[in-house]
Amino acid sequence: MDWRVFAQHMASMARDLLAEHTLDSTLRQISSSAVELVDGCDASGILVLRGDRVSSLAPTEQLVTDSDRLQEQLKEGPCFDAARPDRAERVFRIPDFTEDPGRWTSFVPRCRELGVGSMMGFLLYTREEELGALNMYSRKPGVFTEDSETAGWLLASHAAVAFSTAKTDAQLQEAIATRHLIGEAMGILMGRHQVTEDQAFDILRTRSQRTNTKLRDVARRVVETGTAEQ
Repeated sequence: MDWRVFAQHMASMARDLLAEHTLDSTLRQISSSAVELVDGCDASGILVLRGDRVSSLAPTEQLVTDSDRLQEQLKEGPCFDAARPDRAERVFRIPDFTEDPGRWTSFVPRCRELGVGSMMGFLLYTREEELGALNMYSRKPGVFTEDSETAGWLLASHAAVAFSTAKTDAQLQEAIATRHLIGEAMGILMGRHQVTEDQAFDILRTRSQRTNTKLRDVARRVVETGTAEQ
């Protein structure tokens, strides 16, 4: 590992991440940088675990998605262990999928059938009921070195900040859009029914509660159809 070159790549990636304007583009930049910067990494992606449900974000290959789905199916694997509150691990390694696993005895042989030779995972964050991890794969067993792990951890630590910032920005933009949508729906109801602003909001809120539908979805229906009724 040429650490001078690695540092230059990290600095370049930091500038690129600052230039990204969406969460999806930030995640794609993170996973593609793992393949580019970490020795031995053939594929990468970000796994998000909510309870027992897995989402694959920005996978560089189908292999990543297949491995994530396998963890979800088996309810076993590095990321499920990372989600356990009694474990303090932040880096997860399966150095050689051809060896008998001492851990994750169902996941390892099944993942080996997908063509995985070795794997590393790095915790990006844990909050509430959600966990995020940056996973890196090689088709060759025993390919990840200590330098690979150090580079992966540095990248993951850097990526965690970018991921959190991008997600916060995305949530803010969604909140702004939702507020605008609700305001537009209230305006339609006020004009249609000759009601006050508070009464228009009460119509939306009541419909939301009665139908167990999110307020923004009720508002969207009003904007599209002119009525809160289904």
